[in-house]
Amino acid sequence: MNVLLLFVVFALLLIIAIPVSISLGITSVLPSIVDPSFTVGAKYLIRAMFGGLDSFPLLAVPMFVLSGIIMAKGGISKRLFDVFAYFLGKLPAGMPCAVIVTCLFYGAISGSGPATVAAVGSMTIPILTSLGYDLVFCSSIVAVAGGLGVIIPPSIPFIMYGMASGASVSDLFLAGIVPGILIALLLMGYAIFHCHKYGEDKEKINKEVQALHDKGLLQVLKESFFALLSPVIILGCIYTGVASPTEAAVISVFYALIISMFVYKSIKADEIVKIMVEALRTYTPILFILAASTAFSRVLTLMHVPQVVSEMIMNNFHNPVIILLIINIFLLIVGMVMDTTPAILILTPILLPIVQAIGMSPIQFGVIMVVNLAIGFVTPPIGVNLFVASSLTDVPLMKISQKAMPMIGLFLVALLLITFIPAISLRLL
Repeated sequence: MNVLLLFVVFALLLIIAIPVSISLGITSVLPSIVDPSFTVGAKYLIRAMFGGLDSFPLLAVPMFVLSGIIMAKGGISKRLFDVFAYFLGKLPAGMPCAVIVTCLFYGAISGSGPATVAAVGSMTIPILTSLGYDLVFCSSIVAVAGGLGVIIPPSIPFIMYGMASGASVSDLFLAGIVPGILIALLLMGYAIFHCHKYGEDKEKINKEVQALHDKGLLQVLKESFFALLSPVIILGCIYTGVASPTEAAVISVFYALIISMFVYKSIKADEIVKIMVEALRTYTPILFILAASTAFSRVLTLMHVPQVVSEMIMNNFHNPVIILLIINIFLLIVGMVMDTTPAILILTPILLPIVQAIGMSPIQFGVIMVVNLAIGFVTPPIGVNLFVASSLTDVPLMKISQKAMPMIGLFLVALLLITFIPAISLRLL
């Protein structure tokens, strides 16, 4: 079966709104249906699907999903925001900047962009609007800053990339720290520019921040201490060698439960079952996509798609800069129309040999791929962060995306810097 035709069928299935996992499954069996001589049959594909899920690193994904939900229900994002608002609130654009830093830290807990938007946005957007900030601006800044959740470690997409490429998940986590901070600083710069241009209600802001100052720094830190400690424990366990990323994910679940139930007392015992059900509903679609993506990637490998694409690009383009720009543009387009998990699992085996041929580290390419797909979180038509922010505020999705355009532009600037300056990703390795 022709490879181009296979991808056309896959695209058509997505366009007519067939779920991604089913679309992947259909396209996986098509070659054997069309061409009986094709070596892959239904039995092989089923074994590939189950084999793809039999992965120890993959266990980290449902654990981080569950941990993120527990921390969202436990009000940890509010306590993080209070600390950053205490220090930044009285500065120009201090409150929006506090939201961005909160997204940065919450991303270091949940590992998910949409989870970061939901947890931080549901709490901070009402606060910002009560202080006089425009609702559309508040929604857009949370939606874009939520993308930091997949760049700052621990990151679920990094785990997926590590599984698809064989790269060290711990190294990928480490490589995401500086790019995440860089993007956060660029977003904070835009927030300062926006607030300088449109103004702020300093009287309301100072009153809100003063209430925190009246509590006193020690009291604010005391209330937020265990929330601030959570990313330290998760990442500390990984980088001190105490635990693998998967084991650290399990630790994060127990830590979140203990803190939420016995320290903050924001979750009751009878709510645990509901939280478990919500985690299952969140992870199950990912599970089916993972299984189908594994089968699809095996089919592509047997059809020699990675070699064909690699030869086509390397034969037609000889300048590494042009090759990297083409790959980035392609990933940006994919991020607009495809969810992160299948995109990583399908495209990594195709694109990784190309960038390795021009001397790029698999770790750096992992960061580039995840940043590209993080931009996809805030670009229509599949921008998940946009949908989450819109559902929180009832602001039309397109209004949020239009307001987010300057910040997306800064994301693209960061992407170019990460692509052409390897030290940004590899400095901490």
